[in-house]
Amino acid sequence: MKKIATILGARPQFIKAGTVSRAISENSRFQEEIIHTGQHFDANMSDIFFVEMDIPRPHRHLGINGSSHGKMTGEMISSIESVLMESKPDCVLLYGDTNSTLAGAIAASKMHIPIAHVEAGLRSFNMSMPEEINRIITDRVSELLFCPTETAVTNLKNEGILNSCGVLENVGDVMFDGALYYREKATAPVGLDNVSDFVLATIHRAENTDSPELLEQIVSQLNELSEQVEIILPLHPRTKSKLESYNFPLSERIKVIAPVGYLNMVWLIDNCKLVVTDSGGLQKEAYFFKKPCITMRPETEWVELVECGANKLFNPLVDNLNATYHQMLKFDDFSHLFYGNGDAAQRIVSKLEAFLNK
Repeated sequence: MKKIATILGARPQFIKAGTVSRAISENSRFQEEIIHTGQHFDANMSDIFFVEMDIPRPHRHLGINGSSHGKMTGEMISSIESVLMESKPDCVLLYGDTNSTLAGAIAASKMHIPIAHVEAGLRSFNMSMPEEINRIITDRVSELLFCPTETAVTNLKNEGILNSCGVLENVGDVMFDGALYYREKATAPVGLDNVSDFVLATIHRAENTDSPELLEQIVSQLNELSEQVEIILPLHPRTKSKLESYNFPLSERIKVIAPVGYLNMVWLIDNCKLVVTDSGGLQKEAYFFKKPCITMRPETEWVELVECGANKLFNPLVDNLNATYHQMLKFDDFSHLFYGNGDAAQRIVSKLEAFLNK
């Protein structure tokens, strides 16, 4: 039996990993140990979270959080190394681009343990983003690169990684697997059961919230748009704090709600008419549920969505949200299967089995 050590640190990673973990559990040739670094302490990740999401609970909790990027990553590397020395896995499985991903990659590579990276090859080409650094380093030391799109495969080939890895393949996106799985489990946030015909908005990235000029324009344009259509805004704590400190009031016509869990968010995406966001994952999830998206960022990892017209990059200092909203409502071609057929997890497990049994 082959042992896989899965290293996770943030709630979105658990959701991604849950899809693959369910597929691993169906294969008697694998044993999986889930290691939670504790990077994002989340009070919502109680026992009920794992039951509702049908996600395996972590086997080990490292409890590392609340410090700078460097200190936190260094502590994670040391703790992960100790766990791997004791556990002796045949492979380390990593997801995405968090500090936990980077720490797992460094620890495993120093111990010459094969690394499999899910969501390999994503690039924003913005080196000021910590996530971009984490992605590039993790891809460089991984032997199995599981890409979510053909664009990601092309990025890695352009970087010359093809000659240094064991597996480089577009397996599809595990988040698409998850969206299909959780759609039937999704529920409306409290008090929103009867809402319809609304825009879902989320703003949380530091690039937007830490700039008074950008945030003021975002708020002003959302307020103006709310005169035409209902907007539901799950308000991130960072954004809430910045709005209060800058004294930028949101219109009373915007329905502000507390941050929601994944099942509530799936319901909001599935039932909205359009998404306005600066989130990376939400751009893609909008496409899963056939909703046009306006992204308040200068670049995106999901370039195929911009190229096909499903996603529009938006500069609040230059562009007009009302005009862009009406333009994007006309988009209705969601026929491209950019993210696979919903079988990414099974394909990953098959590739892992073939690699580890060579």
